[in-house]
Formats: sequence, structure tokens, C-alpha cells
Amino acid sequence: MTAASAPVAPGPLPVARRAGSAVLGSGRLLRLELRHNAMMWLLPLAAVLFWFNGYREIMALPPMWNLRAMTLQNRLLLDLAVPVTGAAAWMGSREGRRNITDLVAMTARPRWARQLATWAATTAWAEAGCLGGIAVVYGMTARQASWGGPLWWPAVVSAAGVPMLTAIGFAAGAWFPGRFVAPLVTVAVFFGLGYGTQAASGDHSFWQISPLTSGAFDIGAAPGVATFYPYLPDLSIAQVMFAVGLTVAILGTLGWSGARSRPRARLVVAAITAAGLAASGTAVTLAGTGRLDPHGMIVIPALHGAASDQPVRYTPICSHTAIPVCVHPAYAAFLPAVTAAVGSELTEVAGLPGAPARLTQVAAVYRQDPGNGITVSTAASSGSAFVLPDQLPGVPGATTAAFTSQLEQDLGLQLVSDVILGGDSRAAAPSQAQLAVIAGLVRFGPSVENRDLEPLFGYLLPVPGSPAALAGQRFAALSAAAKHAWLVHHLAALRAGRISLAQLP
Repeated sequence: MTAASAPVAPGPLPVARRAGSAVLGSGRLLRLELRHNAMMWLLPLAAVLFWFNGYREIMALPPMWNLRAMTLQNRLLLDLAVPVTGAAAWMGSREGRRNITDLVAMTARPRWARQLATWAATTAWAEAGCLGGIAVVYGMTARQASWGGPLWWPAVVSAAGVPMLTAIGFAAGAWFPGRFVAPLVTVAVFFGLGYGTQAASGDHSFWQISPLTSGAFDIGAAPGVATFYPYLPDLSIAQVMFAVGLTVAILGTLGWSGARSRPRARLVVAAITAAGLAASGTAVTLAGTGRLDPHGMIVIPALHGAASDQPVRYTPICSHTAIPVCVHPAYAAFLPAVTAAVGSELTEVAGLPGAPARLTQVAAVYRQDPGNGITVSTAASSGSAFVLPDQLPGVPGATTAAFTSQLEQDLGLQLVSDVILGGDSRAAAPSQAQLAVIAGLVRFGPSVENRDLEPLFGYLLPVPGSPAALAGQRFAALSAAAKHAWLVHHLAALRAGRISLAQLP
């Protein structure tokens, strides 16, 4: 037998690849990336940043779901921007930074698959930190709130913003590998998020698409928003669409380098990138069509449902004062402050002709002015309806003294004026005796001045030192029972203008 005729030794038979081997390999790669990811070690830093900048301010707010959920959306993603974007950029630049791009190119996994696994691991750790912050805030609020339940759309927007941050950071690191890319892209994203909301002007601004914007620019998290009426998801839907679309588009561009020599792969990558850009562009366009509705929320016509315009049903919480004061159950914690601020007025005018049988809190009406100006008023024409100030104790910049003073100026003066002047007597100029009695009944705080009352009621209270002011001080010195008794017998004559300053007790 010659060498030429010798049978060739059979080579190893090809091993049939199992159908699920690719999936199992991807799962092992993801688990490996989870164990060796920089974001895992930055979670404590993210928690400290959120506690310092967001959590303390959120928990200092009154325990109302709308206030805390909307403030959470405005704070959480910004607090996560630094560690999340930095970790994603560091992981994205790993291959280029270590000069192992050519070495790992010979592995069985395409570069895009490896990058997606690394990005997914970074996103998973970042999302865990985001959901942890949401769970803590919502859990504490559930124990403290007197009414309502969680608002999920602000949480969904924050959760959808995390993959967007990791995609931006990871892509920057993959495109420009280096030691300085992580801090540079982190600074750019942080200031872009933080100052992007400042560019919004009015309710038709495209900049409302920012995931930090939870409502109208000049209102933000106000107690009267999403309390009497449901929280509108219109703007949140557009923001989620923008975040998801931008994430998909950025991740799609990462596949271009590995698809240059494969036409089919180029088509897939191009389709993914185009779909992401189309979704994010549509979301920005939708945000530009938003308008401020009377309840303080942004309405986007293409995303709006008519069912959201129906008021929320609730059972009011009422005081046991001479004239009951009833507030929305979300404001139950502030009812004692309300009755304390106007308690004397309630006692002094109770039972008099024209006095309301009950005072009921109603929803505020919001109207967009030119620019970022917003007017807050009430549509109720009855003197028995009132709107509580948005500056509740606990809201940044608000104090209990300012809240009490505002109630005395608005609710107390409104109540007393309606009783003393009668139903339609506002059309005529009030007499000096009527003004003196009003001044003697209402307890004005130190921040209330005559010039503050003129736009509200069309007239000025007596100037300090004038005969009417001295008569008002004399009337104010009487006991509550004496004031009430005098009004019972002389209110009709006082309204008719037949009482002079000298006749006041």
C-alpha cells in the first residue's frame, strides 16, 4: 500500500449546535458582566446623592402623593445622572481603553452582542438603584398620606430615563474610548438635564419633553394639581416615548461598525436606528402641542382621554366649628391650621344673615399667561367656596406664619366682607362704618397691607390712625360674644349705611 493510496483518517465529526446554546451563552455573558460592572460599586454613591439632593426635600414636603411623586420625577433622574452616566461611559470605553478591541474581535460573539450585554448589565444595576429610590419614597408616603394612592406615571418616566442615560454614556465611551470620556460626558449630561428644563417657555414648548418636567413649568409640584382631578398621563407618555426612542436609536448606532460588510445587518441596524429616531422625534412634536388645562396639568390632544377630565370623587373632611370648614381629604392635616386662622371670624359671623352654612374647599383654576406666567383663581361665585393657598407649610419657601396670614387675607376677609356688605353691595363703595367693622373682625397678619387688599376687593381698609381705623380697633377689642350680639341687632342697619362711626361700640 502506497502512501498515496492510504486511507485518510476521518476527522472529527461536526458537533451539532443546540438550538438554545446562543441564548444560554448570552445569559452567561450577561451574568459575567453583572458581576464585574462598575455601576454596582457606584450604587452607594447614587444613594448618597439622592438622599442629599432629593430624598430630604421630598420627605420634607407635606405627605401628599401629587407633591412627592412629581418632585421625585424632578429630582431622582438628575441625582442618578452622575454615577449612571459615568459608569456607563467607563464600561463602554473598556475595550478601546485597554486596547483589546482586535483581541476580542476573534471571539465567537459579535461586538454588538458584547456591547449590548455590557450595556444591559450597567442598566440593570442603575435601574435597581432607581427603583429602590422610588420604593423608599412611595413606601414612606403610603404610611403618611391621608388620602389617595401612588402616582405611577412619574415613576415610569424616571425608570424609562435610566436606560437613556446609560445608552448615552455607553455610546460616548464606545465611540471615543479614553480616560477622560467618562467625566466629560457625565458633566455634559448633568448640565444638559439640569438646565434643559429652564428653556421651556409657556405650555407649548418642545422642551417639556425633558424627563425632569412633571407638569407646567411655572407650577411644578403644586398641592392643587392632580388632587381634585386625576393626574394626566399625556406628557408622561410623550416623555417615555422620547426616552425609549432615543435609547433604541443610540443602541442601534453601536451596531454600525460590525455591520459594514454585511448588507442584511446594515438594513437591520438602519431600521432599528430609524425607528428610534422616529419615536423620539414624534414625542418631541407631541410635547410641543401641549396646553395647560384649567386643572394645572399639560394636555396633549393626540394622547388625551376625555375620561381624565372627570373630577375625582371624595368625601370631604369637615371641622366642628360654628361654621363647618370642609377640605379635601388630602388636606386633612391642614384643617386645624385653617380653623385656627379663621376661627374667630367663624364664631363672630355664624348665624348672621348672609353667613354661609358651610365653607367648602374647591379646586383652583389655572390659566396660562404670556411666557411662563400662570394665573391661579377660583371659578366659584359662592361665598361658601374657597381655595387654599399652594404655599402649604412644608413646601419650600413657605412657613406656617405665611400660610396663616394668607388665609386671613383671603378666606377671613372674604367671609367677613360677604356678611357685612351683603350679597350685591360690592357694587357700591362701602361706608366708613362698614370698613371699620370689617377691620375689627378680621385678624390681619403683619404681611398684609392695604395695598394688598385693593386688587382683591376693590377698596382699601381704613388707613392706620384715621377715625375709621380707631373705630375698628375699638370694635376689635370687644369679646367675640359681644361682637356677635351687636351684629345680630345692627347688621341690617349697617348694611343699609345707617350706622355711623360714632355709633359703633
